[in-house]
Amino acid sequence: MDHDTPVYLHQLPVPGEDRYASLALVNTRFTVSHGPVDLLDDAEAAHLWLVRHELLPDRVVLNGRQFGRLLGLREALRALFRAHGIHVVPSAEDLATLNSALAAAPSTPRLAWTPEGPHRSVEADVGNPAAAALSVLAEDATDLLTGSEADQLTECAAQGCARWFLRSHGARRWCTTKCGNRVRAARAYAARKAR
Repeated sequence: MDHDTPVYLHQLPVPGEDRYASLALVNTRFTVSHGPVDLLDDAEAAHLWLVRHELLPDRVVLNGRQFGRLLGLREALRALFRAHGIHVVPSAEDLATLNSALAAAPSTPRLAWTPEGPHRSVEADVGNPAAAALSVLAEDATDLLTGSEADQLTECAAQGCARWFLRSHGARRWCTTKCGNRVRAARAYAARKAR
């Protein structure tokens, strides 16, 4: 382990983030033993995150308004995931934030032709790359919340973690083994202390 690298960069991957960029976006804000971490703490960090997730070309600069919209979408997605998890209707404001991002760069149907033959494809409007990135994230979240894996969407049960993951089996309660080990160690310590 590189000890000069911040501890939060050594976080274990969370199940589902590899398939859903919206899940990775929600998980950019979490807590470690040293305190809260925000991987999108400024526009430059947000730009880097979008580039690393292949949602924005490196040459495109993220301005303050676009950065604010990204943070707003992240918080709306967190609220929508929570509403889904506890089976309540989310706020109209959170839904409006997601729907606004969806509408920011509408997709256009196209006919594509590959060696396998013609097929329908949908391409996002790339006239505004930052809006297109938000639209892709919003569409990804919509697919997650309405798709076959929606029932697997779970918030980590470890105190203070605040990350979301896709449960691989019904008994799984923690996003990573690290969180599970931390909870078990805390229980063992409490049991020893009680004796």
